[in-house]
Amino acid sequence: MKRNLISLAVASLLSGAAFAQTNVTIYGTVDVGFSHRGDHVDKHIGSKNSIDSGQSATSVIGFKGVEDLGNGTTALFVLEAGFKADDGSHDKLFGEQAFLGLTGGWGTAIAGRLVAPRHGFLASIDPFGAGTVGQYRNVYNDASFHGGAIDALNAATGLGLPTHYLADVDHVDNAVAYVSPTFSGFNVTAAYATQAIGQEGNGIGYGASVDNESDAKVFTVLPRYTNGPLDVGAVYQRIKVKEPIAGLDSSATVTQWSIGGTYDFGVAKLGAYYDRYKGKLSAATFPILGADYDETEKLKTWLIGVTVPFGKHAVLASYTQSKFDDGSGDKAKQWALGYTYSLSKRTNFYAAYSDINNDDGRGATVGDSDNDGGGYQNGFQFGLKHTF
Repeated sequence: MKRNLISLAVASLLSGAAFAQTNVTIYGTVDVGFSHRGDHVDKHIGSKNSIDSGQSATSVIGFKGVEDLGNGTTALFVLEAGFKADDGSHDKLFGEQAFLGLTGGWGTAIAGRLVAPRHGFLASIDPFGAGTVGQYRNVYNDASFHGGAIDALNAATGLGLPTHYLADVDHVDNAVAYVSPTFSGFNVTAAYATQAIGQEGNGIGYGASVDNESDAKVFTVLPRYTNGPLDVGAVYQRIKVKEPIAGLDSSATVTQWSIGGTYDFGVAKLGAYYDRYKGKLSAATFPILGADYDETEKLKTWLIGVTVPFGKHAVLASYTQSKFDDGSGDKAKQWALGYTYSLSKRTNFYAAYSDINNDDGRGATVGDSDNDGGGYQNGFQFGLKHTF
């Protein structure tokens, strides 16, 4: 499971009846287990077995703190570093979250590297929490521009331009966010990133530039209502990238609308969401192609899932489907089953199995919280997760 939504992170910082004037907490998660993947999209490639970190949740060590500034205002910060428990390695130092902000009766404002509110919202609906091979993102994270213009340009020039743009952005760099106070169960989160992918580059742009020309700008707004067993919301996200391709002006715009929620009946918790994605890539005339290009991809995705707890046990199940709404009808369908057992308040055993059916070469694969699917269409995992 990825990190929680901004509002939940803030709530955890301020939990308890009272806190000292200055308070810093060290916390973390260690997740490691066994993974088997099979049914590769290339039938010449065999199955794969591995010991992996971050299957159901990213292994992290974090520091969070608050300081009472008086007059009802509190300063807060979170620094969260991800690492691989299977080999001890790590990527960027605080790649999971790194933010500083203020909170009070007027709401909460923070800035830094944040979990994208849309990703956190959908992960809260998914019974697998965007972790293990059962995660919702497996059939969603492969939206692509496959109308032919980019393929033709790459073939003619050898530029190797990207032909896909991520449908699910889990983190945003260089971001600011505001979480409103909660009124009768209702609040709003809004976030904006001026350079969402920093220096990395990951498909939604080429990374940071001197003049911001190719930076990915992301805007998100999430109204949400929580009342007892009911938790529902709707989210709008827009990603805009201006990319100078082959020396000509071009742009990519992704817009996403999602609506969904959960209801906890006690004996079972049901969750569902529906999402519409639209990606548009356009540019001036390419002389080598002899025409303007303007490609649009539309994708609709839905999930229905259930969590059934009994004592220290819980059974999870979900069905997720995504379909291109562009005449091709290309689909990816996934069903998943899972099980968890609480060995203690901090340690749990988990197991999950999922199987994907790709129509017309969609290419969806069974990834997990930290590991991609590698072209495999079914997978089984089990492991331990400990929090401290």
